[in-house]
Amino acid sequence: MTETKGQMSATDFDAVVVGGGFAGLYSLHKLRGQGLKVRVYEAGDGVGGTWFWNRYPGARVDIQSLEYSYQFDEDLQQQWEWSERYAPQSELLTYANHVADRFNLRPDIQLNTRVTGATYDEAADLWQVSTSQGDKVTARWLVMATGCLSSTNTPDFPGLADFKGRTFHTGAWPKEPVDFSGRRVGVIGTGSSAIQSIPLIAQQATHLTVFQRTANYSVPAHNGPIPEDVVRDVKGRYADFRAANNATSLGADWDYRADLAMEHTEAEREAEYEMRWQRGGLSFYGSYVDLLSDPVANNTAAEFVRRKIRQIVKDPAVAERLCPTTPLACKRICVDTGYYDTYNRSNVTLVDVKAAPITAITPTGLRTADADYELDDIVLATGFDAMTGTLTRMDIRGVGGVTLKDTWAEGPKNYLGLSVVGFPNLFIIAGPGSPSVLTNMLPSIEQHVNWIGDTISYLRGHGLKRIEATAPAQEAWVSHVNETAAPTILPTCNSWYLGANIPGKPRVFMPYLGFAPYVAKCEEVVANGYEGFALA
Repeated sequence: MTETKGQMSATDFDAVVVGGGFAGLYSLHKLRGQGLKVRVYEAGDGVGGTWFWNRYPGARVDIQSLEYSYQFDEDLQQQWEWSERYAPQSELLTYANHVADRFNLRPDIQLNTRVTGATYDEAADLWQVSTSQGDKVTARWLVMATGCLSSTNTPDFPGLADFKGRTFHTGAWPKEPVDFSGRRVGVIGTGSSAIQSIPLIAQQATHLTVFQRTANYSVPAHNGPIPEDVVRDVKGRYADFRAANNATSLGADWDYRADLAMEHTEAEREAEYEMRWQRGGLSFYGSYVDLLSDPVANNTAAEFVRRKIRQIVKDPAVAERLCPTTPLACKRICVDTGYYDTYNRSNVTLVDVKAAPITAITPTGLRTADADYELDDIVLATGFDAMTGTLTRMDIRGVGGVTLKDTWAEGPKNYLGLSVVGFPNLFIIAGPGSPSVLTNMLPSIEQHVNWIGDTISYLRGHGLKRIEATAPAQEAWVSHVNETAAPTILPTCNSWYLGANIPGKPRVFMPYLGFAPYVAKCEEVVANGYEGFALA
């Protein structure tokens, strides 16, 4: 039956997909290829998800372009040419649009439409979906392709609404280029988006003041064009290249070593870290197998980065403020181009707001406990309500009308990161309880979409209308996710992995550590007749 606006027909769609980013685009392609009638709802006026909204200066991926790309279509892999080792936002957005056109996806995507609510009709085994445009449609399957980092976090600074200058959030940047020439700019935050944007803003601004609460580790990207011989090599063995990456814990080609840091001398460790620093990028993770599990080993790598910061930043006091004190990688390591060098500029000031917290935004700037700062522009690089924020902000109601927000009031619980007890036929892509943000996101997305598509195909082929996680399986999975992370340094600092950046959010370590073991578990569940699920 066809979609109607403002009223519901018996079954409008086989599947509704929420979100038009990389997960939503592939979900549409996969499910439509299985003969399903699919509608994608996207809040923005274009596809691309993360790369549609995050247009801030310097925005680019921190996974190498040849890996951060779809692998479901060999012709696409072979024909698409990346211009840089780490693709910039504009090129990633062009790629998303190319995919939408190449596979004729646009006719089934409704832009400028936010899903406001979804209620499970138990009698019909259908989801009733409502949107900001007045759509009221039904679907057998509801696929949440809403992204891990899609709900911006704007701290409740007193006086923010009264600021007379311009205010920007890195996660919702204007389409039009922003010129900071002749402006006094304040950047709040020193996470990934700040580390990428600060060097470029500093080149334009009359003065840039960076307000830092917690210093983050960053390694150089050493970005540039991809050598032609590297492209030929990877494309000549793409299947094997992908398979090798998928066999790793983080799903990426980070040249993992299998030996322990403390089995080597200090000089040997220093040489390894220096080699990876000069190579650039997140292969620093792969230096030794125990960096995430042994605090002593971790500190050898952390001290190496701190020494680098002290060598680069000329003012010793500023350098010390930029040196992180948390374990390396308990927050995702950032990748930068000239970040630490930027603090050698005469027009850049670093303010420690842990020592002197921000007390208010004034009409003409920002006030801390120690001083007032006159500003023309404020950039909020304050991150996201990660992994759960977008899902809990929608009015999603499952069996008995219980909301997902209430179900997750003490932290997100699910099975395999894919299915939640009490919410039949609802699938979550790259959500809490799955590897997602601890991996190369594109392979993680494709693995999830393939699993969801194959599951729907199985259910339809067996005349089944409903799938739901069981309570024992869900409880066991939540325990397993926590048990897997517990021996590592990952849960030891206040990161967005635990929701620590959002006041009042339960402190629960959300992602699952281990891409290859996770894939094996998903395959085992299927091989055992969808073990842990109730089918009806």
